[in-house]
Amino acid sequence: MPLSAPAPREHIHTRQIECRGYRREDGLWDIEAHLTDVKTYSFESDWRGTMTPGTPVHDMWMRLTVDDDFIIRAVEAVTDASPYQLCPEVTVNYQRLVGLSIRPGFIQKVRELLGGTEGCTHLVELLNPLATTCFQTIFPYRHRHQRENTRDPSKPARRPRLLDTCYAYATDGKLVKRYWPEFYTGS
Repeated sequence: MPLSAPAPREHIHTRQIECRGYRREDGLWDIEAHLTDVKTYSFESDWRGTMTPGTPVHDMWMRLTVDDDFIIRAVEAVTDASPYQLCPEVTVNYQRLVGLSIRPGFIQKVRELLGGTEGCTHLVELLNPLATTCFQTIFPYRHRHQRENTRDPSKPARRPRLLDTCYAYATDGKLVKRYWPEFYTGS
């Protein structure tokens, strides 16, 4: 169901973020994001001159290569378009992410390492949807390729990381009762 009809308005700005997840032949995962910001009007830029409608103010890319444990093994950050000539200089700092694990607290750690003058606001913002895309890529793939009979029934199941991360996965809710009854806490 779409949003309700809006009040009369003028389109000014579009930000697009596209994220993709890939399984590599070597067993690692590439998670990529592309961000663009465009205006619907012309304006003057001290560095780039006249910016015409639709010309990206920001055009940025990031790739995280992660292993099965969600540990970042490689990072590539690229700024193809930015408001200032010096913006691309900061992309080297994103190598600080190598070795971090994408898990609860990841975004806080990113802000510690790359917040403020240590990073680019837009590239830091990309890391949240990248982390989500990482989970959306790896967890369903693993689940699809696992077989129930491969689990040793004498060992208790490991608590899924998704539990209690949102309303749908509340341990006292319907989904947990259906899919992970051993972790259901409702009455």
